[in-house]
Amino acid sequence: MIRHRLLFVLTLLLLLIPLPWPVAAEQYNYIDISNPFLRKTPMAVPMFKAAAHDPTAMAAAKAASELLVYYLDFTGYFTFSDPAAFLEDPQKMDITGSGIRYRNWTAIGAELLVTGGVVIRDGDAEFELRLFDTVKEKMMVGKRYRGSSDDLRQVARRFCSEVVFAITGSRGFFDSKIAFISNGSGHKEIYLCEFDGSNISRFTRHNSISLFPDWSSDGRWIAYTTYADKGPKIRIQHVREKRASWINKPGLQAAPSWVPGRFELAASLSFSGDQEIYLLTGNGKIIKRLTSSVGIDVEPTWSPDGKRMAFVSKRSGNPQIYIYDTFTGRVQRLTFEGRYNTQPNWSPKGDRIAYSALRNGVIDIFTINPDGGEPIQLTENQGSNEAPAWSPDGSLIAFSSTRGGKSRIYVMTAYGTDQRRLLTLPGEQTNPKWSPNILNP
Repeated sequence: MIRHRLLFVLTLLLLLIPLPWPVAAEQYNYIDISNPFLRKTPMAVPMFKAAAHDPTAMAAAKAASELLVYYLDFTGYFTFSDPAAFLEDPQKMDITGSGIRYRNWTAIGAELLVTGGVVIRDGDAEFELRLFDTVKEKMMVGKRYRGSSDDLRQVARRFCSEVVFAITGSRGFFDSKIAFISNGSGHKEIYLCEFDGSNISRFTRHNSISLFPDWSSDGRWIAYTTYADKGPKIRIQHVREKRASWINKPGLQAAPSWVPGRFELAASLSFSGDQEIYLLTGNGKIIKRLTSSVGIDVEPTWSPDGKRMAFVSKRSGNPQIYIYDTFTGRVQRLTFEGRYNTQPNWSPKGDRIAYSALRNGVIDIFTINPDGGEPIQLTENQGSNEAPAWSPDGSLIAFSSTRGGKSRIYVMTAYGTDQRRLLTLPGEQTNPKWSPNILNP
């Protein structure tokens, strides 16, 4: 197994099928991800080829093609051709490009085509995967991966990342995780899952209340508030190891937020009186105070370059979102509509801030330009919707919603479309927080 894992990791680092042209999203303009009226691109994914008399390879081929459709559909970028409409037999068609009859795919409306082949030898699996533009009749991506049959999900995620990069210029979110709160155990604990809600695991076991998880930029640390030790206190915990540290200050400690690209975080502390936001080291030592006002300052979130910080303050009498400039120290109010605007989360692209707002007695999710302007409402008439969290590529937003009764975790596109429930667990789930793209941190 160790040999298989090492071989898989090494192979992922190599492009074994050369491309005769650079893969750059701006060359193709297939999907304008900045367009709120995004047209989904039609794609065909026939079942991958395998030796007809090898049931293991055929099972792996079927599972791999189905996983690719599932993962790519999760992006909201594509529609998929009905296999019943295919004019080609997937087990007889050419998958390398030289013999592909492109007109048979454009005839059914497919503008993109994914082909694949699977070979199993002595327990090792080899996956050969390609993406074609059927209109321009050329290959966009070609990859070969080797590993064990247990590596199927990793292979599918890695190739999906290549597909999304080829057509958008972004690596997507396929190597990311989501932290969230669930009270299914009888206590509010932090859980982790893959980007699609799979592989759920429990992260904290305090048998208490744990809140506000936030990932470090390298995905190795999660900072959160817990009441486990005469709380609320902020604990900074390594994701895989048993290393942890605490912020050693009295009073309330809440809503930690890691600074992008640095082992530092901001958090709201009350040891000096009002809740104010401080900059701390990743070990919990105070570097400096960032805010100072009459009225609490809480819920910091950073711009991708770490030069600005959005936060919530009651300095105007009710909760509103403000922007703090780290160089000048200047603070400007961002939200003016409504009397209750909280839980800001800055997009990894830097162009929008998602937040929760109370309108007509219901909490919904909005986005706004960090420089001001009209907010855009993303949820409406579906219960209370809170705690928006951006995917690492800025294309999706995870959030909690009571639209089905109990609070659950949902995802939607950055423009509020394709809203769907992420996972099913006992109890209620809240406060999702998306990790950066991390592969086995």
